[in-house]
Amino acid sequence: MKFFSTIYLLLLIYIIAALLFWGFSLNKLSEQIYEQQIINLKTQTDSLKNPTLFEERHRELEQKRSVRKKQYLGEGSTFLLVIFIGAAVVYTSFRRSIRLSRQQNNFMLSVTHELKSPIAAMKLNLQTLEKYKLDEEKKNLLIEKCIREANRLNDLCTNMLLASQMEGRQYKTTKERLSLSDLVEHAVKDYSNRYPGRISGEISPGELPVHADRLMLQMAVNNLLENAIKYSPADTPVTVRLYDKGKNALLQVADEGEGIPDTEKHKVFRKFYRLGNENTRKTKGTGLGLYLTHKIIRQHKGKIGIKDNEPKGSVFEVVLPVI
Repeated sequence: MKFFSTIYLLLLIYIIAALLFWGFSLNKLSEQIYEQQIINLKTQTDSLKNPTLFEERHRELEQKRSVRKKQYLGEGSTFLLVIFIGAAVVYTSFRRSIRLSRQQNNFMLSVTHELKSPIAAMKLNLQTLEKYKLDEEKKNLLIEKCIREANRLNDLCTNMLLASQMEGRQYKTTKERLSLSDLVEHAVKDYSNRYPGRISGEISPGELPVHADRLMLQMAVNNLLENAIKYSPADTPVTVRLYDKGKNALLQVADEGEGIPDTEKHKVFRKFYRLGNENTRKTKGTGLGLYLTHKIIRQHKGKIGIKDNEPKGSVFEVVLPVI
């Protein structure tokens, strides 16, 4: 990137220098033409015998010189402006391409880990069941772990498939009237089973009806819960709150993790974007969950934002219109 920036800057300086050189050369040539025209005027018209004619032609030559200067200056300035705009567009596009390439590379590293981890865990559990004669309690525990990892794998695949379909505009939403309270309560119950003792829910009474695509909205809520679980210590709670706020429903998912810096809050909803470096960060992920959640909420005419939790952590807030 530094090498490209240096070459790019040198090339830009060269183009600007060449443009200025040709501008000065044209101006110098214009002055030479003017001086030659004045000499010809003096030889062809006697300023003493015909002062009026001489002054008139002299003014015409000065006017032509002035027009040439304005023409050179105008065309040169326009060309210089076009060069700067083009240079800015090319440089910005290149930086965006490099950033996207890095994010995609990080995504491939992450998704490989995310796919292999649950597969490896399920394989180990199944091999244990096959190899050893265990009592019913231990068998059920291993089976529950397999189901948990399978659910995790299913969520990951669904995220990837949905992201691809939404990018290609292939996913067709099927909106219906549904109870947001029931949907959130179902998600809380599901994640409470997956992560015992981690999830607590404070859901307002009433169904809070919304006009939404059940699959997409369920995925958005699941992604918020998964994100909160993933980025907070295993011994800290994740609190889910759902309130009735007049014409809107307010959903809050609060964790007690490290939190998100203010400068990063608007970036976490970008595709493939994740805090930190892929080689150094401790928590794995694909960078698709919050990106999809943001798009889903926006498609449902809602809003999503991030606040700081007290004493530490983050609170993801979703506002959806109720019907």
